[in-house]
Amino acid sequence: MTNHSAAVPKIGVFDSGVGGLSVLKAIRREHPIVDFIYIADSGNAPYGSRPAAFIESRAHQIAERLVDAGAQVIVVACNTATAVAVARLRSHLPVPIIAMEPAIKPAVAQTKTGVVGVLATERTIESANVARLCRKFGQGVNVLLQPCPGLVEFVERGELSSARTREYLRMLVIPLMDKGTDTLVLGCTHYVFLESEIRDIAGPAVQIIESSAAVARQTLRHIGSKDIASAPYPGRGTFLTTGSPDSARVIFSQLWGAQVEVGALENSNVWAENRLN
Repeated sequence: MTNHSAAVPKIGVFDSGVGGLSVLKAIRREHPIVDFIYIADSGNAPYGSRPAAFIESRAHQIAERLVDAGAQVIVVACNTATAVAVARLRSHLPVPIIAMEPAIKPAVAQTKTGVVGVLATERTIESANVARLCRKFGQGVNVLLQPCPGLVEFVERGELSSARTREYLRMLVIPLMDKGTDTLVLGCTHYVFLESEIRDIAGPAVQIIESSAAVARQTLRHIGSKDIASAPYPGRGTFLTTGSPDSARVIFSQLWGAQVEVGALENSNVWAENRLN
């Protein structure tokens, strides 16, 4: 019988909370037999308004736990953590680090009106990474950077389509539409779970771009191509949180689209034995 541990790659994925599940789902669609550990630092979320030194420290601590657990690749499924901490992670850790960045380059390539809107956390909007992307790819295009304080918390609560969520999204999106935006960048992995509501507000003519599929493809390049058709079982997954596992179980299951178990990070140091469908 094929040894499962030898047969499939192992990846670690982390985010400030549940938003990175959007990236993990994209990875699993591309590579269903991958083993993973997903860590949500929900006990310290959101990162968007946290000091840079705090974010960098948390990212390094969590990434080290993933390496210690055997992750062969780490995906930083958080634009804010990428902007602040990815350079240190790449210089200190012995495995490939896959990072997020707002999809400004493809948005600029696709806009017809010459106006691109970017929805992101305050820390991401203020980052040197976003400034670099705007300088490099935004020449001749009006890139409107819209910070969204508090929007991550709506997703963390599972409040994806309430009247309160929709009204807040209208406050963020409609001013961008009024300025001629025809392409919207979702610059936070949490916002992917609000895409349906954002699309309804922005209208069918507006393109919405996010980075999860691109990150999934990049991850596959690092873990290699596998013959998934002949795999006798799906990959195994471990979901961990620094917040309340009982609370996390509800929102994780809602966003994952199936019932999952969520453990406390401090109580776990091995790959889970549960297999996911």
